[in-house]
Amino acid sequence: MKSQSLNFKNIVDKIYALPLEDREEIKTLLEHNIADARRNEIANNFKKTLEEVKTGDIEFSSNINDLRKML
Repeated sequence: MKSQSLNFKNIVDKIYALPLEDREEIKTLLEHNIADARRNEIANNFKKTLEEVKTGDIEFSSNINDLRKML
C-alpha cells in the first residue's frame, strides 16, 4: 500500500510539473474516462435489474404498504 501511494504521489508531482496545456488535456481525458466508467456502471446495473425482473427476484409496487413490507 505504501509503494502504491508513493507511486500516486510521484504521478501527481509529475502532472503538476507539466505545462498548463498538458494538465488541461489530462483533466479532459480523466473527465471523459470517469463519465464512460459511470455510463458502463449504469448500463451494467440496468442489465442486472432486467435479469432480476425476468427471474422474479425483484418486485415493483406503487402501494406504500407493500413497499414498507419490502424493506
